[in-house]
Amino acid sequence: MFLRILSDPFAIVLVVLFFGASIFIHEYGHYIAARWRKLKIERFSIGFGPRLFGWKDKQGVDWRVSLFPLGGYVALPQLADLRGIEGAPDDEADPLPPISYADKMIVAAAGAFFNILFALGLGSILWVTGIPVSEQYESTTVGYVSSQLVDSDGMEREGPAIRAGIQPGDTILAIDDQPISNWEDITYAITTGVRRSASGNPKTDILVERAGEQLNLEVFPILDEFENIRRIGMAPANSLLIGDVMENSPAERAGLGKGDEIKAVNGEPVFHTVALSRLIRDNPEKELQLTIENDGNERVISLTPEQVIYNKAGDTTPMIGVRWQQVLDTRHYNPVAQVVDAVKVTFRVLGALIHPQSDVGIRNLSGPVGISYTLYVISQIGILEVLSIVVLINVNLAILNLLPIPVLDGGHMAFATIAKIRRKAIPANVIASAQGAFMLIFLMIFIYVTFFDVGRVRRNESAITEGEQSMDERVPIQFRGPVEKTIEDQPEQ
Repeated sequence: MFLRILSDPFAIVLVVLFFGASIFIHEYGHYIAARWRKLKIERFSIGFGPRLFGWKDKQGVDWRVSLFPLGGYVALPQLADLRGIEGAPDDEADPLPPISYADKMIVAAAGAFFNILFALGLGSILWVTGIPVSEQYESTTVGYVSSQLVDSDGMEREGPAIRAGIQPGDTILAIDDQPISNWEDITYAITTGVRRSASGNPKTDILVERAGEQLNLEVFPILDEFENIRRIGMAPANSLLIGDVMENSPAERAGLGKGDEIKAVNGEPVFHTVALSRLIRDNPEKELQLTIENDGNERVISLTPEQVIYNKAGDTTPMIGVRWQQVLDTRHYNPVAQVVDAVKVTFRVLGALIHPQSDVGIRNLSGPVGISYTLYVISQIGILEVLSIVVLINVNLAILNLLPIPVLDGGHMAFATIAKIRRKAIPANVIASAQGAFMLIFLMIFIYVTFFDVGRVRRNESAITEGEQSMDERVPIQFRGPVEKTIEDQPEQ
């Protein structure tokens, strides 16, 4: 399963570099703040638990990599008692002088601050270089609606979107009364939705515009077969822009060429390549009237799909003989806007996670395995896309670490604030017990999340392997063009 991943050392280096750097930057923020505030620093650790390897610097700080890759920490005995995490100290040193409330808050918040600075730095790079963005990402127009979806019980059911009356060409204006600006908004609004019907089933209210009229539609999402999150079965519109035409194909004979865009079939608009593929499959060897646009000029042509043999088993399928060209636009997003968007996404997911009416659960989160695999997959696209994901990861780290939970930075800040209000220090054994308990909880969550992360990796890699095997079975088609790649179902939401 992992052979394909291990065979790409450059991608592995990128994953280790950026994921490790995000953790290092966070902990380095604590380290710098502690040096500034003149706190005693014992250890700088990437990971928790037993020491694997490392070194000591001239100041006596133990720089180490530890066994459990759950994050990292800087051991600051004046800020936090780590006995609940690491057990009793090796030696009983002289008591250290207490530090001020301001020192505690500054040092505890410094890690998140450095993550935000790192995110802004990476965002600035993307602002200057620009990042390729698919037209589908920026679309709010429905391109394709699934007739069937598989639910969490493995049963095929009618697609919720098509059942509710959503049609290709509809423009999504709002979901659950929240305005929509791109397809990512649509995806998050559906998956993190919290509305339910009177019977307790998931429910989503979608405002669409169709032919100048606004319609309020009630949609009842199903829970996904694998992730157990809400889906309704629709995909964003994309341009049917021809990138290449196969030799001797029906498309070539009809005069289609690179740069032509298919706008309609038999007078009906088409908004997605999958929709055209289905039309061709449903009308084998029947003449189709295609409305074509190129450079503002429109024309209508006729062509008939041909049945062609596409694999060694002799199976046939109707094709017209074109390859699609993906439409990308380079966007220069303001770095502050990038961070703000990442903050919104993080709080949206956190809100869904704790909301009793949501279907988002801990199993839907990603741990180190899932994050690393995501970085690996994105690295196959390009380094700029990796930087964009790392911006989100760093904002995630900043916000999550500020939650008022023992072990996290926010927990240290909460303990310090409680002590400030009480005007009395919290007993060290209470803090140690709380940290030990929550460390155990985090370890169990880590194992639980990793189980589902590995499952996702296995499914994705198996699908890729099956696709490669399927391609190996392909044969040159009858009109002697290369294998057509236009009839690939695209991800649906």
